[in-house]
Amino acid sequence: MARKANTEGADSAENAGRLKQIALTYKMTRRTDSKIGLVVAGVGIVTFGVLLAVGFLIDHPVYLGILGFVLALLAMAIVFGRRAERAAFGQMEGQPGAAAAVLDRVGRGWTTTPAVAMNRSQDVVHRAVGKAGIVLVGEGNPNRVKPLLAAEKKKMARILVDVPVHDIIVGNDEGQVPLKKVRSKMLKLPRVLTGPQVTAANDRLRAMGDLMSNMPLPKGPMPKGTRMPRGGSVEGRGGVHGPTVGVNRWSDYGVFH
Repeated sequence: MARKANTEGADSAENAGRLKQIALTYKMTRRTDSKIGLVVAGVGIVTFGVLLAVGFLIDHPVYLGILGFVLALLAMAIVFGRRAERAAFGQMEGQPGAAAAVLDRVGRGWTTTPAVAMNRSQDVVHRAVGKAGIVLVGEGNPNRVKPLLAAEKKKMARILVDVPVHDIIVGNDEGQVPLKKVRSKMLKLPRVLTGPQVTAANDRLRAMGDLMSNMPLPKGPMPKGTRMPRGGSVEGRGGVHGPTVGVNRWSDYGVFH
């Protein structure tokens, strides 16, 4: 009996947490998408109404009504999730370190390390390792990011000779990838490595030792007022290596949970 009561209490707390998260997501989404309530409600009403009408036509309004109610909830959830995701991208776009938050949600099979290279202007290069190889994602001024990416690619080529290295510059100009498309771009890359090869590559990079391993700070966009320490780079002349300081995380938006 006690075990059953504890289970019911845990379920109730979890449900309350989910409802609170949905409410928070709705409030944050409504800041940039004022019509989200009307759109989601409209989708639900139209879906339910169409199926109910079909039910009356075939003389099964109860069955189609129940099915319409379930499908209406599903359609509302899908539309709400997509618009909330779009709003989250809109709020994050342009913030330093936003790409690191996106990389953190690429999916299973990817190991991401934010801010493996950085300069004094806060242009940053993040790294992700998966079956497609190594993906270096740069954000900031393109003219300053390109040398950072080139230096990091040479470094990866020396350490992992047989692993392909891809580079992405986040932005909306020609030759760049918009923030909201970074994840899909990475998932479309051809898979050329096996699971053990990915593990070996991660172990090799970990053994190399980024500053990130020694200074575990929150992930996420970096505040614009953050200043780089004086004295130049931390590792060599190629740039400063280190983590971003979190301001907003994906969990703050509640989009993917």
